[in-house]
Amino acid sequence: MGEKWNVDEMVDVKGKTVVITGANSGLGFETAFALAGKGAEVILAVRNASKGEKAVDRITSAHPKANVSVMPLDLSDLSSIHHFTDSFVENYDSLSILINNAGVMIPPYSQTKDGFEMQFGSNHLGHFALTGLLLPKILSTRNSRVVTLSSLAAINGFIDFDNLDGKKHYKAMRFYAQSKLANLLFSRELQNKFEQHHSESISVACHPGLSHTNLMSRGSGKPLNKFVHYLSKTITQPANMGALPTLYAATEPSLKGGEYIGPDGKKGRKGFPKKDDIIDTLYDKDISEKLWDISETLTGVHYGFTADLHQT
Repeated sequence: MGEKWNVDEMVDVKGKTVVITGANSGLGFETAFALAGKGAEVILAVRNASKGEKAVDRITSAHPKANVSVMPLDLSDLSSIHHFTDSFVENYDSLSILINNAGVMIPPYSQTKDGFEMQFGSNHLGHFALTGLLLPKILSTRNSRVVTLSSLAAINGFIDFDNLDGKKHYKAMRFYAQSKLANLLFSRELQNKFEQHHSESISVACHPGLSHTNLMSRGSGKPLNKFVHYLSKTITQPANMGALPTLYAATEPSLKGGEYIGPDGKKGRKGFPKKDDIIDTLYDKDISEKLWDISETLTGVHYGFTADLHQT
């Protein structure tokens, strides 16, 4: 990896089909913008379709030949996830890159439509279900990838199996950290399963450091107030820089799977992409396997791995 890897160094992605959750703004938008500009067919999987269409307009105004579209997806609703995946499977022959980007951060206590705590339910269980339901397309596409966004907050995360729904007690930041640790554990465990089943697909985790986005709107989707906006800009990097670890994880040919990509600056807060070995410290086999089993039970989505499916 070059010391200052950027979009200009990204490999050609023409002919690849990419799904990005939460791609109408922030990191997801910057990721979609870059991949569409490099020739990929990009599907913006977003909760708000009108915002998604505005994002498409922004992308195509800069890249008139871009192949980019919107598909509705609400990760806090398992029925929406099933509808999205059914539609995708019907309309697309392959899935080269799935980017599990969308997330909510530190909202007041609330539940998803299926009764899960909102952050664990959307950030982890929603993406777990989405990936599992798209797995046949992933496995049947040569050299496909699943990229899952974690966070610096994962370092302080703890999977509280006795209180996943937050009904016993709830602290917003603690549950955010739990959901982001779950993202990291899921990514590494998925790679383990790819390897166990001799799949060509790989799973890579990443984090954006501290990036200036609307994530701190606490899941409301509203713009940050002026003070929080100013404070955020003083300590964070722009979203297009924060998206670089995602883009590197999604496209870099040298990656083998199981890596964790983040900024190279002090404490991983800002900078250019590099491998972050903290994943080896945070990953716990027993906890990850337990989390996987519970995630399958809660979502009703059971992963089926079949070898030798790579034909597309």
